[in-house]
Amino acid sequence: MVAHLQPPVPERPRRTTRFRELLHGSDLEFLLEAHNGISARIGEEAGFKALWAGGLCMSAQFGVRDSNEASWTQVLEMLEFMVDATTIPILLDGDTGYGNFNNVRRLVRKLEQRGVAAVCIEDKLYPKTNSFIDGDRQQLADIEEFCSRIKAGKDAQRDDDFAIITRVEAFIAGWGLAEALRRAEAYHAAGSDGILIHSALATPKEVLAFKREWADRSPVVIVPTKYYATPTEVFREAGFSLVIWANHLLRAAIPAMQECAATLAREQNLRSIEDRVAPVKEIFRLQGASELQEAEDRYLPRQGRDARVIVLAASRGSALGELTADRPKAMVEIRGQPLLAHIVAAYNAAGIKRITVVRGYLPAAIDLPGLAYVDNPDYADTGELVSLERALAAPDPDGGGDLYVSYGDVIFKRYLLDTLAEPADDFVIVADTDWRASVNRARAADYVACTEPHSRHAFYREVYLTRCAEDISEGECHGEWMGLLKVNARAVPRLRELVSQMAATPGHRRAKLHHLLTALVARGEKVRVVYTTGHWLDVDSLADVLAAGRFA
Repeated sequence: MVAHLQPPVPERPRRTTRFRELLHGSDLEFLLEAHNGISARIGEEAGFKALWAGGLCMSAQFGVRDSNEASWTQVLEMLEFMVDATTIPILLDGDTGYGNFNNVRRLVRKLEQRGVAAVCIEDKLYPKTNSFIDGDRQQLADIEEFCSRIKAGKDAQRDDDFAIITRVEAFIAGWGLAEALRRAEAYHAAGSDGILIHSALATPKEVLAFKREWADRSPVVIVPTKYYATPTEVFREAGFSLVIWANHLLRAAIPAMQECAATLAREQNLRSIEDRVAPVKEIFRLQGASELQEAEDRYLPRQGRDARVIVLAASRGSALGELTADRPKAMVEIRGQPLLAHIVAAYNAAGIKRITVVRGYLPAAIDLPGLAYVDNPDYADTGELVSLERALAAPDPDGGGDLYVSYGDVIFKRYLLDTLAEPADDFVIVADTDWRASVNRARAADYVACTEPHSRHAFYREVYLTRCAEDISEGECHGEWMGLLKVNARAVPRLRELVSQMAATPGHRRAKLHHLLTALVARGEKVRVVYTTGHWLDVDSLADVLAAGRFA
């Protein structure tokens, strides 16, 4: 069989090429001002084929004057964000070129490196002043010196399609049509790719007069900021190449921001403005948040996104005495934060955010934000198994993912979550090899017997649980289970079924989680054991509270 090859997808022309096509096209084209990444993306989405990175608006978004107070490297950095946010060409308002011929040629190289399609430089002295501020008092550059900037820029460019537009300020400075034409001719001879003829009049008579005399020697660009009332058809009939809407996105945003700020300052609430501002989701969309989510699906380990957690925190912790008189053990403060907050922080550090807490004693006292809650009103007469059953039966709107189960009185390092995440087994627990320290504390603990004790050989073999209980003898004990269980997503339905069956049996009303682990093994499930030494602390006594402060 002969394979039929798909025709190759044609490469899209470079931005420089597309800008040159707009510049020399037979139809009148329009450029929109943009001054940062998000305004650039808005301009492209609106349908503009190219953008104008205007000096006035670029400086304004930095909060400085349009007098070269923002350095050219700061402008360059913002341009890089704008290029990354779009796919269309950008024409930079490069002021005077930020200096002499040497500055211009370095500027051109840097613009090409960042994917900017073209630059416009104006024939004034550096540092420049905005053309609409005392324009007739501004000095123009010497023609020969300005031509040196054009020649240097053209010699420096590596892409033949990169364009240098020269802005003639003769009308702004009050020199008239003859001077405008004289300068334009010199700049054209020096290699300029197009002329931007500027005027501060409220009518287009100066730019129209220039275009009639200039004819079609090179493309002519205009900026009708002052003569805005002129019908666009006039520009089209005159044969102009590009029209630049030079500052209108910024000007549209300013009154909206001023009104919003004044309203918030006056009313001190969001009710009157919330329905008049863009939703946060629109910002996320413009930022490309969905692309990042898709990339996370491709590149990030699953545990960091899809996992969910059940924290069993129904008990009072009466051994802590007065500390739990008005709050559950999980809300006892450790270094200024509730014990539960330290547990949540460990999960969050591993990228796990879907956390459900089972409450019992004084449920209203457990109210940390961003968590889901399930209550076990029978906590005093039931054990951990029933609390787990309540949580597993609760709706999970996000659904899916691995399941982590832990106690509300055990704090641990994030390292243990990474350890749990690595094995692909259906059920994984962590056992502390330093279990004898727990025996010396004379308290109930969940000890484990395994297929192999901890040793250097255990690092290279898979170890599984044979039994978990509080009464395992020292001779058969291989460690202490510290209350962390990971259940693979595919095994969660089996866990839910077993927990439901056991919780429905009167004899299991007070069952603990170690009973569940042993029941899993009895059913033929393989519970993987990963050994660790330390990195966790069970808070059962006042001494533990003090130790937890050092641990945290």
